[in-house]
Amino acid sequence: MKSGNSGLNRRNFLKVGGMSTLALTLGSTGVFSLAGATKGFAADSSKPTSGFGGYGPLVKDPTGVLDLPRGFHYKMLSKTGDIMPNGDLVPSAHDGMAAYKGEKGTTILVRNHENGTNSDYPVNGKKPWSAGAAGGTTTLIVGQNNKVIDQYVSSSGTIRNCAGGATTWGTWLTMEETRDMGHGFVFEVNPLDPENEMSRTPIRDMGYFSHEAGHVDPSTGIWYLTEDANPSFLYRFTPHDRSQKLGSLQKGGILEAAAIDELPAAAASQFSTGQKFGVVWKKLNPEIAQQDAKDKGCIQFSRLEGAYFSEGTLWFDDTSAGSAHLGRVYRYTPATNNLELFYESTDKNDLEAPDNITITPWGDLWIAEDGGGNDRIVGLTPEGNIYTFAENMMNGSEFAGPTFSPDGNTFFVNMQTPGITFAIWGPFARRNSTRRRAMNQALPPASLAPVVSDKLTAFAEEQGMSILEAAALERHGMPIL
Repeated sequence: MKSGNSGLNRRNFLKVGGMSTLALTLGSTGVFSLAGATKGFAADSSKPTSGFGGYGPLVKDPTGVLDLPRGFHYKMLSKTGDIMPNGDLVPSAHDGMAAYKGEKGTTILVRNHENGTNSDYPVNGKKPWSAGAAGGTTTLIVGQNNKVIDQYVSSSGTIRNCAGGATTWGTWLTMEETRDMGHGFVFEVNPLDPENEMSRTPIRDMGYFSHEAGHVDPSTGIWYLTEDANPSFLYRFTPHDRSQKLGSLQKGGILEAAAIDELPAAAASQFSTGQKFGVVWKKLNPEIAQQDAKDKGCIQFSRLEGAYFSEGTLWFDDTSAGSAHLGRVYRYTPATNNLELFYESTDKNDLEAPDNITITPWGDLWIAEDGGGNDRIVGLTPEGNIYTFAENMMNGSEFAGPTFSPDGNTFFVNMQTPGITFAIWGPFARRNSTRRRAMNQALPPASLAPVVSDKLTAFAEEQGMSILEAAALERHGMPIL
């Protein structure tokens, strides 16, 4: 996420992107449809596809907020400054988010707010963990017609709540992207039990560092965590209690960071030198996690952002890495202990500054950008295609918190500034577990694949590893050639 965001100035709230008060008000209560747009709004008015190659070109939004493919609609559900039922104002700096199944067909959204210690629109909780901290989370109850039935503060008193991560048991891990003023921890939030004791109890064994995102491997109960700092590290947290039940994380666990090291030697032959490198995990002191990871020679990334675990594979991205500083996406498979460099962008038109990520119900990797210009939601398919699903035409703000409703029919996403939560629906492809699994073995689109030398390709073949795995090792300085 963007650094240095301590809150939105009230006077500039409606000036962001030059949008008028009238347009913003209409957008928050009405539905914008692109289904009936004329051909003049897009160069190509082809019909949406099955989703396997994207959904066709974007159609110009006449209100200048959000361009989407033909046939898709959006609604602004909740924006900074709206009055919540209890009279509080919706906080600013919308960020990470997750969706859960609620009663009577409702969807429960829990949403982070990346405020610091000073904001005109703070998270105004009644039981904050730390007085003067303006961050925290809100909960939204959304009806079947994408109408907000209720919204309220669910945790408060934290700082720079960024991407976070959803548990398998219906709670949310909100994470502080800071190490200032004694903040820098993970908290567990029950979206239906606001500001309870658990939400004010830091899970200290998950580390004191500048947390970004986290996601759990449901088959093992192990969490993977990213760090938004420079340098940053990839962490994993193994709970002492891996039952994946309410209260299990509070029992503590072991924190480690990923390193690349020589693995136990294999027998040398004419096809192999016997020397192999791969990922090892090094145990850390959680109170000094970053320094301990440095001291133990763990992999130093530029600035890690989003993380998402799907069908046995962890996806995570490094927003400013690569020769062009446009970002990388990595793929780690715990079962085989393989770390792969899935892509390395060299053209901002393809992808710039990847941030939050998710795997769609039908198997595509969706990436929220946080770069210059108009940020987008970019999709990569198992078949090797790349496409744009949405583009912010309102201002230069990032997208954040991409998540799908439990039935897969609605896509929820935030525009961080001025702070808007959108519901988007339309002809999405059906849920497809086969394609979700296929994404874990897919090759990246040719324009995004890491460039490797013939020598590195030959080395990968000799070692019995993928070219993408060899690229990850080589980019991080291992003497593999």
